[in-house]
Amino acid sequence: MPGKSKRKVLIIFGTRPEAIKLIPVMRELERRPKQFVTRVCVTSQQREMQDQVLKLFQVRPDFDLDVMTSDQTLVQIITRMTDKLEEVISKEKPDIILVQGDTTTAFCGALVAYYHKLKVGHVEAGLRTGNKYAPFPEELNRRMISCLADYHFAPTEHARDILLGEGIPQSSIFITGNTVVDALMWARDRIRQSPPELPEGLREMVKGDRLVLVTGHRRESFGEGLKNICYAIRQVAEEFSDVIFIYPVHLNPNVQYPVNKILGHQPRIQLIQPLSYTSFIWLMDKAEIILTDSGGVQEEAPSLGKPVLVMREETERPEGIQAGNAILVGTQQEGIVKELTRLLKNPRARLEMAKVNNPYGDGKAANRIADILAST
Repeated sequence: MPGKSKRKVLIIFGTRPEAIKLIPVMRELERRPKQFVTRVCVTSQQREMQDQVLKLFQVRPDFDLDVMTSDQTLVQIITRMTDKLEEVISKEKPDIILVQGDTTTAFCGALVAYYHKLKVGHVEAGLRTGNKYAPFPEELNRRMISCLADYHFAPTEHARDILLGEGIPQSSIFITGNTVVDALMWARDRIRQSPPELPEGLREMVKGDRLVLVTGHRRESFGEGLKNICYAIRQVAEEFSDVIFIYPVHLNPNVQYPVNKILGHQPRIQLIQPLSYTSFIWLMDKAEIILTDSGGVQEEAPSLGKPVLVMREETERPEGIQAGNAILVGTQQEGIVKELTRLLKNPRARLEMAKVNNPYGDGKAANRIADILAST
């Protein structure tokens, strides 16, 4: 704006979902060099998966804190992360710090920013389940970030209403849509122009049979919940001879052990390594149905016209369920089997779910966020 000095924005993230959702904002700010100076700090909370996205989007962070060591507790991670973020923030002295979602990285970034009395922008604000232990620790992370933030970038009207109900001033809440849709549209266009490099054998797996794509890794499902999910998948795989299940298995041992033990010897279930972002979008696009406990997948699948069964007891993203894109099936074997079987047998039901417009955005969220930061 005329007469207004540049604002220095420090963007902090450390996981793949954060990177996917914040890089569109970073790119939009960088397109406005007369308004913003942009810096990127990664904590590498998920080193391998974070770096995949950095490489894809050709992002070179200004700071890499490399906080993770083996067998850290949440308290130890927070201690190490806040110490390192303190050094960066003290050095950079940004005007605004942007964080996304509900990770430990996002919470620590907002907390250290608050201690320095700096403005905090929270991308994807206002998501709640109402249960402080589901998801754990994300539900409390995002609630505490809302106490610290100055800009609440709510993806939907529902998220805005939650923030208003918690006493957040209306003047600091902005409905933007979800930046995950911005990233998905970029990736989808890229895939259509040039198919991604896929792991060996993946293309052959999806030929001929109907595909159900599975993701399941949330901490609150560890133990009985994840076992129930696996037994349900196995039961349906044994019933349908024309359906193939593909499950990119998270590297966490709490996921690897039960998934491999229960599903590892079923010929209609393919357990594969975690995929790159573009490979995963390609696979989503091939799927007939998606089973997931992932928040990001709940937001992405409607843009690809894919019915979603949400394998969680609660979700902070009810918009898809209310719109008809998704069904909350829980983590009990019976409920998952019932709904998955119904959809596999009923093409009309699948079509009804697939044709609903995505309630999470139109691909212009990053532009709206940059406009807000430039004008306030």
